[in-house]
Amino acid sequence: MDLFDNAPPADDAPLAFRMRPRTLDDYLGQKALVGPDKPLRRMAESGVIRSMILWGPPGVGKTTLAELLARASEAHLEHLSAVMAGVKEIRAVVERARQMSTPVVLFLDEIHRLNKSQQDALLPHVESGLLTLIGATTENPSFEVNSALLSRARVYVLKALDDDELIAVMRQALDDEARGLGKRHIAVDNDVLVALAHASAGDARRALGLLETACDFTTPIEGGERLEKSVLADVIGHQASSFDKQGDAYYDLLSAIHKSVRSSRPDAALLYMARFIQGGGDPLDVVRRLSAIASEDVGNADPRALPLVIAAWDAYLRLGDYEGQRAIAHAAIHLAVAPKSNRIDQAWKKAQQFVASQPRLDVPIYLRNAPTKLMEELGHGEGYRYAHNEPHGYPAGSAHDCWPEALPKASFYEPSAFGQEKRFGEIMAWREEQDQNADRAP
Repeated sequence: MDLFDNAPPADDAPLAFRMRPRTLDDYLGQKALVGPDKPLRRMAESGVIRSMILWGPPGVGKTTLAELLARASEAHLEHLSAVMAGVKEIRAVVERARQMSTPVVLFLDEIHRLNKSQQDALLPHVESGLLTLIGATTENPSFEVNSALLSRARVYVLKALDDDELIAVMRQALDDEARGLGKRHIAVDNDVLVALAHASAGDARRALGLLETACDFTTPIEGGERLEKSVLADVIGHQASSFDKQGDAYYDLLSAIHKSVRSSRPDAALLYMARFIQGGGDPLDVVRRLSAIASEDVGNADPRALPLVIAAWDAYLRLGDYEGQRAIAHAAIHLAVAPKSNRIDQAWKKAQQFVASQPRLDVPIYLRNAPTKLMEELGHGEGYRYAHNEPHGYPAGSAHDCWPEALPKASFYEPSAFGQEKRFGEIMAWREEQDQNADRAP
């Protein structure tokens, strides 16, 4: 049975299925898309549906929206799931579409799971207008849908429902006598629905599933039933904030950790770390990212940063997961609080760019080793000044700056004025002064 059947869904069907909206006016959430004078509302009112991809998290109404749009256009709807469908199933839809006099909308759930050849099989039929494609995906279509197909479909982003919208969905189910729980006259305080909404994390399907389960434990009262908050602990249970390790959320969380540390916000860094790890992310992925941050964003402003992160990495491997997570948090807090400098990162990039532009780079002869008699006779190492034998441990003078004679001088590393790097700048300035004095000397 689908949305187009006139018969009501069976009473034993899941509540989320029974409560699926039958018109856009019943559709809750996504006001930016289906509100008055918004793109999908206008499309439905015109009766002309264009190919599109609906991108959003689970339980936000992608399938329902596709069905509502197909119904508004009076089109025949074909429904395929990319988990099960392949080129054979797509060709079968194409053949049926050729036999029909009405427009055909192909709703392709989890379109990101189609491989390139399967996506290519859709192209000519979407291009010709034989099929209007509505794809649904929880993954970023920029990466998961090939560019040729993407250019033929508009992408619409659906957002997770907020708690107020989820509460409205549940209230609708509690009041609806035909499809919902209205006949039972269940009394529910708002704080109970708030707790259920919070546990649903923006997923309307999950919210209705939790509500339906919770209503199995109501208490009889005069004229109906009552849902008490005390039953929610067993209904909701432990909320695992999982995410797809190959999806955007994985990289978004690592990015949020990195940017929070860079912005010197330890609390935000810990928040995203906890979300990442509790969602199933590998703590070692966090410590790898912290290792990069230590050089990229802290650098010589606090030279202790990198050794501390490596020590936290080692501690995790030695102590195990529970205690090891604390060591990683230790390192993250240190990096977030530490003074910041990206001068190492900038210096390294400048050096790489410079070398790429200078194909001729010969090591000065006085810096070369002379392990053989021939090399010694050729002058390798001649004129090299051993720094530890020089005043202040520094061989002053531009003649001994270790720079290739044939290359123009360039400066890569410029210390910042923060933390220990400020001291580094003072040392380098003093040495530059020594060079100038040496060059002026007879």
